[in-house]
Amino acid sequence: MNVHQYYPVDIVNGPGTRCTLFVSGCVHECPGCYNKSTWRLNSGMAFTQEMEDRVIADLNDTRIRRQGLSLSGGDPLHPQNIADVLKLVKRVRAECPGKDIWMWTGYKLDELTADQLEVVDLINVLIDGKFVQELKDPALVWRGSSNQVVHHLR
Repeated sequence: MNVHQYYPVDIVNGPGTRCTLFVSGCVHECPGCYNKSTWRLNSGMAFTQEMEDRVIADLNDTRIRRQGLSLSGGDPLHPQNIADVLKLVKRVRAECPGKDIWMWTGYKLDELTADQLEVVDLINVLIDGKFVQELKDPALVWRGSSNQVVHHLR
């Protein structure tokens, strides 16, 4: 998996102060996407063990309390991202007690494969659905277009 951008302190992508990881790779290529630079699987840099360890350390850093981890992109549920995202999400669950996990995907919840659902079963909030330019609404919270749904899973 490649990572397009990592923000160790973020207050925009989910509630509270968070760590946010933008992964590379998206098959949806939604017209009007604000993050087109993340579509290519090879954009950004490799997601290494050192980067994974840094995310866990940042989530547990008591100097700046983070509410949780946000996963966006690209698409964290792109088939080539699933293994690394699953490993990271499992580590957050095991090593970062009390932290929530939010994820944005262009896939719809009812269309997910078994591998994608394995990841989703471990997160707190899923925002699903492709961005639709004609349904764009800047007043929406945590989503770009009105067809997207915020699923509070746990």
